[in-house]
Amino acid sequence: MEIIVENIKCGGCANSIRKKLSDIQGVQNVEVDIEHGKITLDGLSEEHRPSVIKVLADMGYTEPGEGDMLDKAKSYVSCMIGRINA
Repeated sequence: MEIIVENIKCGGCANSIRKKLSDIQGVQNVEVDIEHGKITLDGLSEEHRPSVIKVLADMGYTEPGEGDMLDKAKSYVSCMIGRINA
């Protein structure tokens, strides 16, 4: 499954996303393409897409055109957590 999101800025963001999505039952691998905002998950079918998108949105990483300033702020917090836990 591939999902495109906004607000991925750095390796800290990618680390937070990988950790959070890896905790979902069934996820076997998570890859994050920072430059293109693309997240690739192995192990889940397309029927899981809405729940994965919700997890990402709760972290501040929304699909293009869906986010607001609060989401951007959430993504900065996720980013910092990812940098600390790297």
